[in-house]
Amino acid sequence: MLEPEAMMALFTQLVGTGRPDLVFLHGLFGRGKNWAGIARALADHDHTSVLFDLPNHGRSGWTDTFDYGCMADEVADELRLRLGSAASVSLVGHSMGGKVAMLLALRHPGLVKSLVVVDIAPDFSSKVVTNVPLVAAMRALDLESLSSRGEAERLLAAAVDDSAVRQFLLQNLKHTKEPGGRNGWQWELNLELLGDHLDEVAEWPEVEGVSYDGPVLWVAGADSPYIRPEHAPRMRQLFPRVRLVRIPGAGHWVHADAPAALTAELAPFLN
Repeated sequence: MLEPEAMMALFTQLVGTGRPDLVFLHGLFGRGKNWAGIARALADHDHTSVLFDLPNHGRSGWTDTFDYGCMADEVADELRLRLGSAASVSLVGHSMGGKVAMLLALRHPGLVKSLVVVDIAPDFSSKVVTNVPLVAAMRALDLESLSSRGEAERLLAAAVDDSAVRQFLLQNLKHTKEPGGRNGWQWELNLELLGDHLDEVAEWPEVEGVSYDGPVLWVAGADSPYIRPEHAPRMRQLFPRVRLVRIPGAGHWVHADAPAALTAELAPFLN
């Protein structure tokens, strides 16, 4: 079961029935429903999931600045609001959402019974700058003259040759009805803020004197460059009970490239 809910400024979807015990945080330009397939598979293992749209993404509110700490605190506040002071969940974060998840576990350890960090490290993520052409391509679309989603894909194809990437970006293009019945289009994500702050998206906010002592599964796509050997000491310092697994045949979008293999790692860890 997939049900939409409005949680103050953050939009969520619920997958499964009963009290949620699992939370998913998506990556840059994504949204919570990107994890719906994995969440449905884990519902068969008796997990009920909350899929968050993080700030400036999907149907959640926009902000004037990009701040990982603020995002982590906002997700923590939403969890306490919905689940109460005794809230305790397993937290899964991918890429940008993985950094939010790591910070949430470090700043609010009582909320997190276990942590899964998917294809990101507590360090500067230099590959984020490869999103600059994607931002330029999205900004180049003339939304006022756009006639259809198909036309948007054709126009994007000139700069983005990967069909899967185009579809991923276009999930953020929303069809609207303007006054007078005229069709219109708009980006649901805060493209201006995110596009102007990619360096901040790539950063990792330094934290000193803290660690998270719960179990941590660190998942790397075997074909992805985001997690490197030099990241391991810092990861172990912050998360002493970390275990690294690599998913064969997967790039950075592990949950899209190898959903069955990822679910096979998540199910026993979460149980």
